[in-house]
Amino acid sequence: MHHFRFLKSLLLTLLLPGYLPLAASAVPDRLQRVLDAKQLRVCIWPDYYGITYRNPKTRELRGIDIDIAIALGQELQVGIVHVDSSFPALVENLLADKCDIAMHAVGVTPERSTKLVFSQTYLRSDILAVTTTIGSTVKSWSDIDQPGRIIAVQVGTVMEPVMRRTLTQASLMLVKPPMKRENEVESGRADAFMTDFPYSQRMLDLTTWARVVASPQPFHLTDYAFAFAPGEPSLLNRVNQFLTTIKADRRLLRFAQDHKLESIVVLDAGDRAAATD
Repeated sequence: MHHFRFLKSLLLTLLLPGYLPLAASAVPDRLQRVLDAKQLRVCIWPDYYGITYRNPKTRELRGIDIDIAIALGQELQVGIVHVDSSFPALVENLLADKCDIAMHAVGVTPERSTKLVFSQTYLRSDILAVTTTIGSTVKSWSDIDQPGRIIAVQVGTVMEPVMRRTLTQASLMLVKPPMKRENEVESGRADAFMTDFPYSQRMLDLTTWARVVASPQPFHLTDYAFAFAPGEPSLLNRVNQFLTTIKADRRLLRFAQDHKLESIVVLDAGDRAAATD
């Protein structure tokens, strides 16, 4: 009888208006935490040209994601704190709460989607090859996957799993920081390295030896978005709302044009490419 009365009392309590179980009420509101702290912690990769690039001389950060983060901070009326990160450290830094959001053109892949959640797509890039202007054995896209070729990719990037699956004759060179894939190509230790559109523009703008080779058809289009740790979605939802706004009022396009990325910008709020497998 006492047991029955206890269960009845518990049931009535659970049905009370406004009652929330402890587990649900204990989930932190991520957006409110940012607003209360008056700062948004943004993970960046400071070597990503056109995206989140830190000039080695001036130490100034420039890129489309720097501009978007500033505009987002103004919208939320909070300061922006940039946290240096990288693609190999992406998941760890978000899950360890070292930043609230990763804003360095994060490629949406099936593997990452099992660990993280993503905003709307705002950029989309194919994979490109970078080789040398003189003496390279890679003259066209068909020259990449050939016997004797060495193709470099940076560990942790979208290109690593794609090229693992794609190369059947060429050898894959995995490059880990602080080594740089461009050094491997310029030195002749690799024939080409695989990258995306923004990083290929860095090579053309900042070197005299680089040449970009593109596939005659789309090779592997990848959606880029902002990444979050999974769970309470308030900050994700607010960022998506913000992205919808800057797509509609063309600020996103202007940011892209400022960094010569207008050819890969995605302005449809609901657009998401299928070719990210």
